[in-house]
Amino acid sequence: MIKKIGQVMLYVKDVEAVATFWEDKLNFVVRQKSKEPLSVELAPTVDSETSFVLHDKEFIANISPELHLGTPSVLLYSNDLEKDYQNLQEKGVKVGAIVELPHGKVFNFADIEDNYFAIIEQNNS
Repeated sequence: MIKKIGQVMLYVKDVEAVATFWEDKLNFVVRQKSKEPLSVELAPTVDSETSFVLHDKEFIANISPELHLGTPSVLLYSNDLEKDYQNLQEKGVKVGAIVELPHGKVFNFADIEDNYFAIIEQNNS
């Protein structure tokens, strides 16, 4: 039986540049890097249960043309949404407005390839 989600694969045009974005702008840590084919595994912390693995979109399209290579809708949790919002703005990241939803405050942001992600405040995480 499946117990948890391990990795979310993200297909990008420039693996190195997108990895640098996640490291520099969101303070993610690199857990693993492969050269052939190029991929980078990143996570919010070294011991996070779930991570992103960045893969070269063109390479994956060539070996598996049947795959959907769009960015999935990803919701990240924050225990200090206002601070994260301010930090991303200060680092020049494109962010949307903070929106109050029935289940909490949330905002979205874009990486350097205009892939959008959302962050929601969750104080018990």
